[in-house]
Amino acid sequence: MASSQPAVGVRVVDRVRVSPAPASEPRPALPLTFFDVAWLFTGPVERLFFFRHPDPASALPLLRSSLSLALRRFYPLAATIRPDVCSYSHGADALTFLVAESDRPDDFDRLVSRSPREMSGIRPLVPQLPPPGDDGAFAVAAVQATVFPGRGICLGVSVHHAACDDASAMHFVRTWAAACRLGADDAAMLPPPPLLDRSLVADPDDLRGKTLAGMARLAPPPPPPPPQEQEEPLVMASFLLTREQIERIKAGSPGASSFAAASAVAWVCLLRSGSAGVAGAERAHMLFSAECRSRLAPPLPAEYFGNCLRPCFVEAAASELLSADGGVAAAAAAIGGAVREMEAGTLEGAEGWLGKVMSVLPARPMSVGGSPRHGVYLGADFGWGRPARVEMVSVEKTPGTVALAESPEGDGGMELGVVLPRDAMDAFASCLADAIAA
Repeated sequence: MASSQPAVGVRVVDRVRVSPAPASEPRPALPLTFFDVAWLFTGPVERLFFFRHPDPASALPLLRSSLSLALRRFYPLAATIRPDVCSYSHGADALTFLVAESDRPDDFDRLVSRSPREMSGIRPLVPQLPPPGDDGAFAVAAVQATVFPGRGICLGVSVHHAACDDASAMHFVRTWAAACRLGADDAAMLPPPPLLDRSLVADPDDLRGKTLAGMARLAPPPPPPPPQEQEEPLVMASFLLTREQIERIKAGSPGASSFAAASAVAWVCLLRSGSAGVAGAERAHMLFSAECRSRLAPPLPAEYFGNCLRPCFVEAAASELLSADGGVAAAAAAIGGAVREMEAGTLEGAEGWLGKVMSVLPARPMSVGGSPRHGVYLGADFGWGRPARVEMVSVEKTPGTVALAESPEGDGGMELGVVLPRDAMDAFASCLADAIAA
C-alpha cells in the first residue's frame, strides 16, 4: 500500500483530473458480474513501470494527452464503483493523475536493479486511489508519473480489482503506451478496443447474488494499517529464470507447464525460508487465479473488459515440498493436478470459492500475481523503449505472494518479484539459486 504522504525525496508537484476524450458513442454503466464482486474488498493492483529517459519532464504533456485518448476507450477506469455497478458521469468523474519529482535522481539506477530494495523507497512511487465518497462509491484507478531528472521516469498505475483483472488492466496500459508512442488516437495502429458488454457473462445460477450473500455473512475486513518501519524493513527483489532453467525444472516434472515450474520453485523456496506455510503443519497450500475467458462456454473474447478469473487451490504434503530431493518436482506435480482439475470444470463449485479461500488463509498459502502472458515489458513501450524494470508492488499486501512476468530479456524466461524481510529474502534467494542450479 502506498504511503498517504510522499516520503522524503519524492514530492508531488501537480495533481490533475484526466477525463476521457470526447466520444460519439454512449458510455453506459457496467454491472458487476460474479467475477467482479468477489474483489470488492480487496483493493487495487499496483504496478510500477521504470523507463530510462534523458529528459523525462519533456514526456509529461504527451503522457497526459495520450492518457485521455486511452480513456476514451477505457472510460470505466475514470468511473466509480458501487456494489452493483461501475458508472461514469461526465463532469463528475475523472482519473487522478499525479506528477511527482524525485530530488535524488541517482536513486533511479538502484530502483531498476534486481537486488533487494527497501519498500520505504518504492511506496511513494505508487498512486493511491482517492478516498471513497460519502455514499461509499470509490474511484477505479489512479496514475502517477515520477520524474528522476536526467535519469528516467516511473509510471505508477493502480487499478481496483473489482473493476477488472490484470489482463484488462494491461490491455489499457498497452493502449495508453501506443497512443503515447504514436502521438495520436490512430485506431488502425492501436490494440483492439476493449469489449465492454458485461451481458456476455452468463449467470443462470445467480452466482453473483450468492457471492454477495456470502460476502455479507463475512464482515468486511478492516482497512490494512499504514506500513510501519519494522526492525527489519521489507525489501523487494526480482529474480530471473531463463528459459533453459525453466526447461530443466520441467524435465524433472514430466508434463509440467512453464507456469507450474516457475511457481513450484517459488513455492518451495518460500516454504524453506519460512515465508509461507505454518511451521509443523502437515499440509502446505497455494492459491492462484486462472484466466477463464477462453475456458467458458461460449468463450469470451480476449478483449473482454472486466474480471474473468477463478481461484485454484493446490495442496501437498509439506514434508514432500521441504525434501531436499524432489521438493520442486512434487510442487510442480501438485500445481499441474490443480490445473487439470480446474479445466475439467471451469465453474465447478463456484458458489463455494469464497468460503474456501477464507478457510485456507490461516495456513499462510503462497499466492501468485501477474502472468508472463500479460506482456508487461513487451507491450509497454511509450516511445522510449521497453521498461528497464516492471514491479507489481501490490504483492506486499498479501504475504507469500510472488509476481510473475515475462523475462525482460525476451528469451522465453520468467521474472519473479517478491517482497520479504531482508533475512527471509536472503534465504529465498539462496534457495532459488540452489534449485535452479540443480
